[in-house]
Amino acid sequence: MGQALVRPAIPLVDNSIEKLNRETDLKAAEKTVTGNLKILKRMLKLDPENAQLHTYAAQGFYGFAYGFREESQPQSASDLYLHGMRHGVTALQLNGASNLLDSTIAEFNKQVSGMRKSDVATMFWTASNWGKWIDMHRDDPDALAQLPRATALMQRVIELEETFYYGGAHMFFGVYYGSRAPTIGGNFKKSRAYFDRARKITNGKLLIPDLLQAQ
Repeated sequence: MGQALVRPAIPLVDNSIEKLNRETDLKAAEKTVTGNLKILKRMLKLDPENAQLHTYAAQGFYGFAYGFREESQPQSASDLYLHGMRHGVTALQLNGASNLLDSTIAEFNKQVSGMRKSDVATMFWTASNWGKWIDMHRDDPDALAQLPRATALMQRVIELEETFYYGGAHMFFGVYYGSRAPTIGGNFKKSRAYFDRARKITNGKLLIPDLLQAQ
């Protein structure tokens, strides 16, 4: 019964997300994101094994945290990123993966190597949330130990569809290599190359690669 009610409404969620991506009024955007997350929560209650809804939730939590909470309410943003990551992991596991949080890194990487183009959106939003949550807990060794999992997912996105979400995976690695000292894995040359690739993918029409690189 729940699936019968929810699944015909999924295109409406998709349309709402597309509209949100074009929204230039920040107050209107925040209101829309909040509303979308409430709707997704109700839909997931009716259809908890719907991987697409979990992916939408991962995207929504990331957007809400990054756009409206990280600077003003960092603890809230951290919680939102964690929720987003968990929704993403749930979606990947509903699509065939297993024990992604508890497996060894070798087992994790083996599963990621078998993920397909249809998993790209889920991998991207899972890794985006995961990476931001780790960054907000960079003094916690247990959090840092999870970083190879996030980077493995994002590397797979590049392998399968590097242009996804305006080359967002390249921006992820631009930040990854640019925000660390060389002694702990940073590489400014690699960072610049990833940002340059993101600019090429977007034909230089998107300002966020410049903003992230400046930060």
